[in-house]
Amino acid sequence: MQLQDRAAIVTGAASGFGRAIAAAFAREGARVMIVDLDGAAAEAAADELGSAVRSVRADVSKDKDLGAAVGAALERFGRLDIVVNNAGTTHRNKPMLEVGEDEFDRIFAVNVKAIFLMARHAVPAMRAAGGGVILNISSTAAIRPRPGLTWYNATKGAVNTATKSMAVELAPDRIRVNALAPVAGETPLLKEFMGEDTPERRAQFAATIPWGRLSRPEDIANAAVFLCSDKADMITGSILEVDGGRCI
Repeated sequence: MQLQDRAAIVTGAASGFGRAIAAAFAREGARVMIVDLDGAAAEAAADELGSAVRSVRADVSKDKDLGAAVGAALERFGRLDIVVNNAGTTHRNKPMLEVGEDEFDRIFAVNVKAIFLMARHAVPAMRAAGGGVILNISSTAAIRPRPGLTWYNATKGAVNTATKSMAVELAPDRIRVNALAPVAGETPLLKEFMGEDTPERRAQFAATIPWGRLSRPEDIANAAVFLCSDKADMITGSILEVDGGRCI
């Protein structure tokens, strides 16, 4: 019960990494608010994960939506201790000049702007609680970028820099800020990362990972529990690679 009585928000938690993180947090004693653009899927996930988990629909790129999501968590739980900025999107793997302006704007809004907007609402609540933890989900794309994903890679580079700067600025408030950098994983976005989801394409991606496989949601969830627990009290501003050696 490493997160006993903590109150957490996990964005993009109706599926993939986010759902696994929400499930792991609940098992470790946290109360969790699932935030997702797909309200029906978020509600279904919350129902499956138990009475300690609730859900709210929100577009993380919209200030009003995130304000309402934080408000819902505070109303339900009375405090906010942990935020996991997991929601993310990408453009399909393709040459950089083929990415449209609308695609570019959307991935920066979801992957980068959402962290800014969440901080506007979550940080005051954490200050009121005497501290907290913010965990941003980055990617090995920021450290060892793959061709065909240039603008997605750029958003994750921004996440890493923001994480370090936030950590320094918020340390006096006892708010730790870290990021996870997963290698390509078995999530709904995998097809977009690879360009096509075929056994051959998966094998090509797995061949670049020394550990010999793609990441799994439980890999990311286990790392998230650690970084959001008191066991990581001295860790802030860190980018933890969960990548089977991909970035070496």
